Amino acid sequence: MSKPKARPTLRSVIGRGHLILALVAVTLASVSLTLLGVLALRVYADHNLNLIARSINYTVEAAVVFNDSAAAAETLSLIASTEEVAQAEVFDANGKLLAQWVRPETGMLSQVELALAHTLLEQPISQPILHQGRTVGSIHLVGHGGSLLRFLLSGLAGILICTALSAWVALYLARRLLLGITQPLQSLASVAHAARSERDFDRRVPPAQIAELDSLGSDFNALLGEMEAWQSHLQSENETLAHQASHDSLTGLPNRAFFEGRLIRALRSAAKVNERVAVLFLDSDRFKDINDNFGHAAGDAVLVAVAERVRAQLREDDLVARLGGDEFAVLLAPLHKLEDAQRIADKIIASMDKPIPLPGNTQVLTSLSIGIAVYPEHGATPGTLLNAADAAMYQAKRLSQGGQQTAESAPTAANVNHRS
Repeated sequence: MSKPKARPTLRSVIGRGHLILALVAVTLASVSLTLLGVLALRVYADHNLNLIARSINYTVEAAVVFNDSAAAAETLSLIASTEEVAQAEVFDANGKLLAQWVRPETGMLSQVELALAHTLLEQPISQPILHQGRTVGSIHLVGHGGSLLRFLLSGLAGILICTALSAWVALYLARRLLLGITQPLQSLASVAHAARSERDFDRRVPPAQIAELDSLGSDFNALLGEMEAWQSHLQSENETLAHQASHDSLTGLPNRAFFEGRLIRALRSAAKVNERVAVLFLDSDRFKDINDNFGHAAGDAVLVAVAERVRAQLREDDLVARLGGDEFAVLLAPLHKLEDAQRIADKIIASMDKPIPLPGNTQVLTSLSIGIAVYPEHGATPGTLLNAADAAMYQAKRLSQGGQQTAESAPTAANVNHRS
């Protein structure tokens, strides 16, 4: 599978566009100026070649009249060698070559100069040589492209320098312009990414200098504020629902499902490190009489008081849960020795000695019967431990209400049954 092609950034796109526009503009301007210069130089070169022809005409007139080839050649060499002339020829009245001068070749540069002259300059010129109004000969001149080459090279150098300067200026100005556009957009993208991937709604987009981008950032910040408030509301609702699903609404204690889940994790942890866990099964001895004689409100007050007093006797990591009705369960994990569980059970039983206030300035006394089961002696699963503790609780209730009893063996079918 081919790797997806990376998309260009906004900064690179705009920066590249500014640079291309600047380079194109400078190149067009430079090329246009060079072409105008070439045209102007062509006109100048043609005019200059005509002036050179007139000067040679006046100078070689006598040599042509007297048919003095040496004098004509000397004159041509003297004048043409100092001007932009590649070749000069003097003919007599019959068209016979009287004198000739050719610029000496100096290598590749001379060939380039001649090629430019033949391409860009006017065609060679010819002028008649007049003596007393009569044509006695003619002059034929071919221009030289030395000045043109120097002009083109200087123009090309100017183009390169201007292009480099324009590129630098374009990059500098583009960078300053892009900072005002890309920085707010990058901040907006960063905050949006954090909100989407990390659910971080606390971050905000900073103000921007450009009005439209600042307005966009303000609207996005307002949206983040609404999302943050909604997330907090949902989180609070979820926590409330989760608490209601796992806790008893009357006492605020964890319910049976929560207790069994914690017991499963405690047993797994104890099995790994070879520790012991204790389960205490608690049952109120006179709850039914209180409920029948004083009403359900009194029964609810008793359950709340029992829950608070039991929780006050436990260690920080211990757990108490209401299993249903007047039945409670306590998880002691880890348990170092059985005597610790029995000591806590005694503290719970003793906490019931104080009367419980009821609505209507009435007080009642109640007691708890507690059964104790220890992992792994009395069971290795949550069900067997709870059943063993439940059976021990019934044994304690039969022997003496308000007492405790420890399971002596793994539960059997006879002590698994609950009272009807």
